[in-house]
Amino acid sequence: MSESGISMLRKAAAIWGFVGVTSFLGFAVFRLYDNTFQAFESNLTLFQWVLLFANIVFMSYSEGYRGFQKNFSPRVAARIRYLKDSADLKSGLFAPAFCMGYFGTTRRRQISVIVLTLALMALISVVRTLPQPWRGIIDAGVVVGLTWGLISLFVMVWLAFTSNDFDHPHEVQ
Repeated sequence: MSESGISMLRKAAAIWGFVGVTSFLGFAVFRLYDNTFQAFESNLTLFQWVLLFANIVFMSYSEGYRGFQKNFSPRVAARIRYLKDSADLKSGLFAPAFCMGYFGTTRRRQISVIVLTLALMALISVVRTLPQPWRGIIDAGVVVGLTWGLISLFVMVWLAFTSNDFDHPHEVQ
């Protein structure tokens, strides 16, 4: 295959990685959005309003800022940029999973991604059993955190492709 053909495939892999990751996160926001607003259909007590506000603040900081903006989004953006420059067949075909760190990364990162995924799946299973408004109160914080994450991912990808000093590690092994 010609050099320009390989370059086009690598660009396609980077786009697939970006679209896949943002679609995954966006779908989660979309699914939780209705649950969040169902909580407001009941008359929340003062205690529930305080918990809602506290959860949104906590999730904004822990999930949105620390989890996504400082960790996940820069790494994913660096891996998307890596795909544009160096994608092989496996990382290109499974670009969203590659970008999130399920393979092609350090052993420690791969284990932490898998453990985090399993923990989130267990937590989601528990939260689904909660009645409203409690489920909506929890989901409100998650929606804010995920939305923050999506925005930070868009910004980081933009910076990865437009900034000369984007130096976040892609942790490719």
